[in-house]
Amino acid sequence: MKQQLQSLDRVFRPRGYIFYGWYIVGAAGGIQMLSGLLWMQSYGAYVVLLQEEFGWSKTLVAGAFALTRIESGILGPLQGWLVDRFGPRIILRIGILLFGIGFILFSQIETLLTFYLTFALIAVGSSLGGFATVMVSLVNWFSRHRAKAVALSQIGYSFGGLAVPIVILCLEAFGWRTTAFISGLMVLCVGLPLVQLVKHRPDEAGEVADGVSDETARVDKNFFDAEQDFTARQAMRTRAFWLISIGHACALLTVSAVMVHLVPHLTEGLGYSLPQAGLVVALMTAFQMAGQIAGGYLGDRFNKRYLCIACMSAHTAGLVMVAFASSTAMVVAFAVLHGLAWGVRGPLMVALRADYFGPSSFGTIMGFSSLIVMLGMSTGPIFAGYMADIYGNYEIGFTVLAIGAFMGSFCFWAARRPYHPQHELLRQS
Repeated sequence: MKQQLQSLDRVFRPRGYIFYGWYIVGAAGGIQMLSGLLWMQSYGAYVVLLQEEFGWSKTLVAGAFALTRIESGILGPLQGWLVDRFGPRIILRIGILLFGIGFILFSQIETLLTFYLTFALIAVGSSLGGFATVMVSLVNWFSRHRAKAVALSQIGYSFGGLAVPIVILCLEAFGWRTTAFISGLMVLCVGLPLVQLVKHRPDEAGEVADGVSDETARVDKNFFDAEQDFTARQAMRTRAFWLISIGHACALLTVSAVMVHLVPHLTEGLGYSLPQAGLVVALMTAFQMAGQIAGGYLGDRFNKRYLCIACMSAHTAGLVMVAFASSTAMVVAFAVLHGLAWGVRGPLMVALRADYFGPSSFGTIMGFSSLIVMLGMSTGPIFAGYMADIYGNYEIGFTVLAIGAFMGSFCFWAARRPYHPQHELLRQS
C-alpha cells in the first residue's frame, strides 16, 4: 500500500506539489460534464418530449443530431488549426458562449427550422468549447501519463451521464423549455470560469510535460518528441491515420445511435417509463466511468490497439443485446458491455493518435480526422431512426450498426505505428 501511495504521489506531485496539468484535467472534466449532462446524454429524453409536442418522426429528430455532428466534423480542420495557432483557451471561451446561448434559444423554438438552427448553434458551441479543444491542451501537458489524464478528464462526461436522471426529473417537473433555458445559464455560469484554468503548453507555466523534474529525462524526452512529431500533412499520408479514423467512426455508429435512440427504444419498445430509462442511462454511464479509469491505467501499460479491438467487440455484443432484449438482464448486460467499451476506448482514441503523431499538430490532425469520424456519428442515429420508422422497432437498425462496429475492429488491428518520414528515409537508406 505504501509503495502504491508513493507511486501515485510521483504521478500527481512529481516535484512535491500538485502538477498544474492535473488542474487542467479537472477543468477539462468539468467542461465535458456540461456537454454530457445537458446535451449529449440527455438528448434522448428531449427526443421523446419533442415528438409528443410536435409530432415529428424519429428520422427528423435524429436528423438534427446527425446534422450537428456533420457540422462539427466539417468544422474540425479549421477548429484544430485555430487551437494549434491561438491556443485552446480563447476557442473554449467562444465555444462556451455559443453553447449556452444556443440552449437559451432552443428553449424558445416553435418550428422544425428553428429547432435545426438552434441545434446547429449548440453543436458549434459544444465542439469549440468541448472535447477536441481541451484534448489539445492535455496531450501537450502529458506524455507518460497521457492515457490517465485523458481518461480522468472524460470521467467528467460520465458524471454528466450519471446525473441524467436529474435532468429527466427536471424535464417532467418543469418542462423541456424551462430545463433548456436553465441549462443554457448553467453552461455560461460554470463553463466560463473553468476555461480560465486551461493553458496550452506547460512552458507557459514554467513546467514540462508530466512535471518531470529530472533534467536528463527532460532533455531525452524533448528530443524523442521532436523526432516523433508529425505535421498534419505527414500524418494524413500514413495508413494509421486513416485506419484509426475509420475505426473510430465505426465505434461511433453505436455510440451515436444509443445517445439518440436508447431512451425511445426503452420507453416505446420495451415499455419502460422515462425515469426507468434514465436509470438505465445512469447505469451505463457508471460502467463507462469504470471503463475510463481502467482505460487510463491499461492504456499506459498495454498495446492500445488490442484494447480497442476488445472494446469494439463489446460494443457489438451490447447493441445486439439491447436490440433484442426480452428481459431486464439483457438490458443490464447491454449497459455493462457498452458502458465499459465506451469508457475504455474513449481515452485510447486520443492517446493512440498522440502516441503515433505527437502533440505539436495534434489539434489539426484531430480536426481532419473528425471529417471521417463524423460519418459514423451522423450515420448511426439517422439509420437507426429511419429503420425504426419503417419497421416500428430498432431491431434491424441496431443489428446493422452493431455489425458495422465489429468491422471497425479490423481497422484497429491493422493500424500499426507509422515511421516518421525522417526515420523512414534512414531505414530505407
